[in-house]
Amino acid sequence: MNAKDYANLQNVYLDAVFKPSLREVDFRQEGWRLERSDASDTTSSWQLKGVVYNEMKGAFSDAGSLFATRAEQQMFPGTTYQYVSGGDPAFIPDLTHAQLVEFHRTRYHPSNARFYSYGNFPLAPQLERVGQVIGTYSRLAPPTVPKDVVAFGEKQVTEFGPVESVGSADKQTKFSVSYLTNDMRNVYETFSMSMFSSLLLNGTSAPMHKALIDSHIGADYSANTGYSPYTRQSSLSVGLQGMADKDIPRVEALISETLAMVGEQGFERRRIDAALASVELAYKHKTADFGLQLMKSVSTGWFHGVDPVEYLKVSDNVARLRADVDRGKYFEGLAGRYFANSSHKLKYVMLADPKHSQKLDQREQEMIQNKLASLSSTELALIDEKNKVLAEEQTKKEDLSMLPTLAISDVAERSARYALDMGVAGDCVPVQWRSTATNGISYFRAINDVREKYPDLLPYTPLFCDALTYLGTQARDMPEIETDIRLHTGGISFSPFVTTDVSHLGHIEAGVSFGSHCLDHHIPSMYALVLELVRETNFDNTHRLRALLNAMSSNMFNDVADSGHLYARRLSASTLTPEMHAQETLNGIAQVKFISDLARLKDLSPVVDKLKQVQDVVFNRMTVRTAVTTNAGSVDDNQAALDSFLASYPQRHDAADASENGNPKSNTKPQEPSGPKFATTSERFFCPLPFATNYAAKSTRTIPYMHPDSVKLQLLAKFLTPNYLHREIRERNGAYGGGASFSALQGVFSFFSYRDPSPLETVKTFARSV
Repeated sequence: MNAKDYANLQNVYLDAVFKPSLREVDFRQEGWRLERSDASDTTSSWQLKGVVYNEMKGAFSDAGSLFATRAEQQMFPGTTYQYVSGGDPAFIPDLTHAQLVEFHRTRYHPSNARFYSYGNFPLAPQLERVGQVIGTYSRLAPPTVPKDVVAFGEKQVTEFGPVESVGSADKQTKFSVSYLTNDMRNVYETFSMSMFSSLLLNGTSAPMHKALIDSHIGADYSANTGYSPYTRQSSLSVGLQGMADKDIPRVEALISETLAMVGEQGFERRRIDAALASVELAYKHKTADFGLQLMKSVSTGWFHGVDPVEYLKVSDNVARLRADVDRGKYFEGLAGRYFANSSHKLKYVMLADPKHSQKLDQREQEMIQNKLASLSSTELALIDEKNKVLAEEQTKKEDLSMLPTLAISDVAERSARYALDMGVAGDCVPVQWRSTATNGISYFRAINDVREKYPDLLPYTPLFCDALTYLGTQARDMPEIETDIRLHTGGISFSPFVTTDVSHLGHIEAGVSFGSHCLDHHIPSMYALVLELVRETNFDNTHRLRALLNAMSSNMFNDVADSGHLYARRLSASTLTPEMHAQETLNGIAQVKFISDLARLKDLSPVVDKLKQVQDVVFNRMTVRTAVTTNAGSVDDNQAALDSFLASYPQRHDAADASENGNPKSNTKPQEPSGPKFATTSERFFCPLPFATNYAAKSTRTIPYMHPDSVKLQLLAKFLTPNYLHREIRERNGAYGGGASFSALQGVFSFFSYRDPSPLETVKTFARSV
């Protein structure tokens, strides 16, 4: 983004926040409205429509999200937090246009606003633009809302939610225990409680993980598990999902016993040091969204009157916490203060109801009938007329000339280029070096390419990657390794990768990508820890493997509810190119079903055998290439550590991996793909899912990245979305979102819709757009 683009966006945001039109016709489109199922037939049935209404119906279809929302409502009765900020579908139709306008007038006001900027553009012009907008306002006192909950002692609430199609039918219950904790305006106490939560819950070494997850009582933590500092009075919740209702007393007892144990014994000092080291490294590690994440970390407290600068004093809080821990019994004191005799404790249960969706549909029909009963024939005729006006409005061509734009002259003709050096490590392994300012951090990444030689092992790759950082090794259990990883690195990650040749859609690379980053004085430890996981992971640890499968199965299903459009796009493109076929196998509906089926197996020995085969074929010094980004002073240290790493890296000698004289050949040149040839076909898919919303997608195989028309297709997608698809899919069909995208590297042009009440109509829209 350049300065002109930033200024344009700032002006648009300021105008949208403080001076929106808020017309009734827009409220009816975006919020809710009554509308006949056939606009041309005045005798047809009535429906509830609206973009946000349909979006929130979809959001409430996600069982985990619904559980977390309902639990928070029960935890904070009588406060602003008992209301759903995005809107509860059961109450959205109670909102009127006049109420919306008044709410905006009193809340979306400079007196109730905070302004944040992060980056290297000059600040004065930014403040001047803000001043031009807010300078016309007079200060007012924004309405206050109750934020402090009255302690209710201990209570248990049981409600019903949707069934999740993965997992055992008798393990659909969700349960959590929530405790009211500190006033979030105490910045140091909030920091301490976030560290307490991390030590209690996160990772295989955490005491609550050992008590709840390793016991196999449930599939994974409940969606609300963790510390929440986003309410005036913060809270900490612990729970399980994918459990049997008969196990609720056992889970409750384990939670209480574990908190009591922490109150007596605290946490292991090495784990505390590791957690604090992770915090310090995280603030040195500058990611692309670092400024945005920083804004999120300060905004809640800022609105509650906390000086935002206090949240930036991370080093001070880390030093203070270390000193408090040195004095002894610090975390034990927090456990005793908030959990031993809590004056505000909620036990929340959500039971699965197979008829949950049908009951919601029935309530919606009852709501429609109640509204119709309160309206006269004249009022209904007026609604028909307003719907006609809306339909006409949706077909009008918008005046885009009022929007600020960039001229060609505002865009740099050439993007910034960065110097890369190519080298070799371990005699034959290629290394891409980037020497630059890194704030004292070294970054390491490696790729092992196995192409298409082992298609039967491909579905196991995501499980294999997760298992590497979950099962432990032959010599050490994972909690011990995990502590070392947090002490010495910013984490170690393994993931499947697939990419298409830039000149040929039929040629792909597929394998495993892995990497880590660390402070420069931990370089040897980083490489040693990665190598330990690569060589020594204990896949025979079926106890932990089952826990991992249960968690993956549960989390994948919840991800479909939240990101169904991505799954729809992968599935629609899966028969078009080798990469998209592999992506569906690795990350699509096929993978969700595959992991769900594995989780149901009683005997995991066949899975163990497959994982060992994946390890054998993936980690091979003859097919690996690496990349290192570091500062100039740490290149030699990385070279030495990388040479040592590769000297012990697994190596296998296939016919394809050796030269004619039997000596290992350099892997600087890509191998030709082998295995079954991919055949492009045209298919249609329908996937019924237990959600109150839908997703649609359509994909077309196009051209490789290097083709001269590739840029044109990217521009076509950019033009289609705002100029046609947004209007047809969101404004007229009522979906929360939709559009077109062109993946130049994959050579696939796709259409999609998100949380869509009319997917079949949307598919017709896709066809009409081109």
